[in-house]
Amino acid sequence: MRKIAIPTENGVLSTHFGHCKNFTLIEVQENTMTNETVVEAPPHEPGLLPKWLAERGVTEIISGGIGQKAVNLFNANRIVVHAGAPNKPAKELVSDLIQNKLATGTNACDH
Repeated sequence: MRKIAIPTENGVLSTHFGHCKNFTLIEVQENTMTNETVVEAPPHEPGLLPKWLAERGVTEIISGGIGQKAVNLFNANRIVVHAGAPNKPAKELVSDLIQNKLATGTNACDH
């Protein structure tokens, strides 16, 4: 099973990973979305989110902008990072990922 976290505001990808209001967690089994949960993000604290999401069973994240230090911390927690994704609804992003159509581009974060 894959568990994918997307930083969201109103169900759409939040532009800045570390300061989002919520995370939409979507479980995927055999390339089918099976469960969706929205959880409130903890207060911003450098280095907290990789461990916090790993404790919730997250295996991958989809983000727009995310700092390189955060990417390294996610990788250390065995979480795959898909950075530079477009602002779309969370389910659309996961659907694109499942179909190998997720457009990732320039990571908009510079720290």
